Formats: sequence, structure tokens, C-alpha cells
Amino acid sequence: MKDNRRDFIRKSTALAAGMSVAGLSACSVSGKKDSEKEVQKSVEWPVLEGPATPKLCVGISSNADVSKMRQIKQIGADYVLMGGPQIPWKVEDLKAIMDRFKAEGLTVINMMIGGHPNTIYGREGRDAEIEKIKESLVAAGAAGLPVVEYNFYADRLMEGYYEKKGRGDSGVTAFDYAPVKDLAAKPEIGTYTSEQLWDNLTYFLKAVIPVAEKAGVRMALHPNDPPVPVSHGSKQIMATFNDWKRLITIVDSPSNGMTFDCGVSREMGEDPLEVLRYLGSRDRINHIHYRNVTVQEPYVKYEEVFFDVGQVNLFAVMQEIIKIGYKLAIYPEHPRGLDYDKEHPGGIGGGYPGGGGYTAQTYNIAYTRAMMQAALSI
Repeated sequence: MKDNRRDFIRKSTALAAGMSVAGLSACSVSGKKDSEKEVQKSVEWPVLEGPATPKLCVGISSNADVSKMRQIKQIGADYVLMGGPQIPWKVEDLKAIMDRFKAEGLTVINMMIGGHPNTIYGREGRDAEIEKIKESLVAAGAAGLPVVEYNFYADRLMEGYYEKKGRGDSGVTAFDYAPVKDLAAKPEIGTYTSEQLWDNLTYFLKAVIPVAEKAGVRMALHPNDPPVPVSHGSKQIMATFNDWKRLITIVDSPSNGMTFDCGVSREMGEDPLEVLRYLGSRDRINHIHYRNVTVQEPYVKYEEVFFDVGQVNLFAVMQEIIKIGYKLAIYPEHPRGLDYDKEHPGGIGGGYPGGGGYTAQTYNIAYTRAMMQAALSI
């Protein structure tokens, strides 16, 4: 009888303890759920872009007609980027372009500037080009254009791109350096060492960045893409993370920044989050390209894929973009090749082997907005 009584007490004590632990656990879970509900209640939907958020944008021609502008508005983008006019830019020309888009509810947030080959190659005539770019930066500031993007590579190895088939026979843009790495120099360019190009870039930046800063304009240098070491015999100076770090030390100014590309970061074998934190913590990200890739060999062999199947954690990238307080443009670029776009050519997007058009760009925008809304809601 004593054994039975002792056994009953032991079982009852264990049951009570279990109930207590379960009760505490239930309270904890309940409390967590209540807390999460409170967080959700504090977020007002719909979560849209505003002064304190990044801005989704789409590339378009500066002379696009109203129907193309409507295509962009219909997929939920309110910002656009484009190539700028011939240098030197004039205030009245920039305003005419920007006002035409503004009339359709679109803000021009970035223009690409070009027309400075002598500056890149250090040839006679570069000082005249630089004066035109300085004049253009003053005009951009007066017109209210916040970002001017530019390139500074001796040559771009486009011959390495080719189309592969993705899911459902969609188009995927692939790159392979091996077949094209020994292509001869182009006669009109010649060959350049890395230090020659660095000297030319330094000369350029020291002349134009003070002007851009005074004008209230941020310059964004697009990295080498593809990020190969040599193209047609010339070195590439913006093809590694160390190159990106070096760039922003040449002139210490927020106007001397980069186009951060999470896809190119992964192509180089880097962690896009590390690159983003490094540049973002120094306020040197002046434009963002948002896309995904799968890399077989860093720098030289990779594929540009749909956003949801690549190696870049695009949600983590978006969270970090929000965390650093970035407020300029995000461009969800390089849409994939879809049958529908091939059957209905002429839409926005595309331009690469395996690239797509309007339908694929719609997918890119929708995916990016979902990432942004999720990141802004937690």
C-alpha cells in the first residue's frame, strides 16, 4: 500500500511539473504572438515607397512615348533611369526630359553620362571632355537630377555572353571567359595597364567630384560587368572588391560613389552583404542594381537567372538596404527571356542574350516590391 501511495505521489508530482512547464511555455508563446501582432498593427498597409525608403525604378529611353511610360506606371514603378543627352548637358534640356516624364507620374532619378573616351584612355582632348562633364553636373544639380551614373572601363567583353535555356525553356544569360579571354586588342582602343587606367580615373575624379558635390549630385560608377581581369588585352580596374574599395578613397566624398550590384558581387565570389555593408556604412552607394546569379567559377563563368533561383539571398540584401537607410533608386534589372516577350517584342527590358522584355520586367518589379514590403514590415 505504501509503495502504491509513493508511486501515486511520484506520478502526480511529475504531472504537475509537466503542466507547469507547459503552462509557462504556452504563456511564452502567447506573449510572443501578442507581441508580433502589435508589431504588425504598427505597419500601415499598403507599404509603399516614400522619402525614407528606396525607390524602385525601370530603365527607359529618354524619348519614350506615353504608351511606354504607361507600361511602367501600370507595373507599379514611379521612377525611371535613362541615358542622358550628348554632353555638355543643358539645364533646359534636362528639365524638358524630366518634365515630360513627370507629366505621366514618373520621376527621373538617374541618367547615364558618356562621351568621354579620351578621358578613359588618357588621350589628347580629355580636358575638353572633362569640362563638358563638369558643366553637365552643374546642369544636373540645377535640374534636380540626384544621380549621374557612368562607366570607366577600357573595353567590355560582350563576346563572352551567350544564351542558355532555363526553366520552361526560358532564356538565361550565361557568361564564359575561357573562349574569349585571348581576343586581340581592338585597333581603335589599343591596350592599357591597370595603373594607366587608375591614373586616368584619378585625374577625372579629382576634377569632377568637387563640382558634383557642390551641385548636390551623386556620381555612381558602374562596376565592370563581366568582372573579368582582361578584356581585349586591357586590364579591368573595377572588377574586384578591392578595386571598389580603392575607388572611394580617391576623393573622399559621398558624390564619389558606386552602383552596388549584388549580382556582380556574387559573380566576383564575394558575399553581397559584406560588400553592401562596407560601401553602405561609408555612404558610398549611389545606385543599386538588384538581380540574381549562379556562379560556377568566380569572375569568369556564371549565369544570370530568375530572382528566386539564384545564389544571392535577395531578401537579406533588401533587409540590409533598408537597415543602412538607403533612399535612392533600386533597379531590378536583366529580365529573363520569356516566350510571351518574344511573341510581343518592343517592351521595356532586355538587351542581352537570353534577356527578356516587359513581361519579365514586370516579374522583376513585383518580386523586388515584395522583398521591400516584407523588409519594411519587420
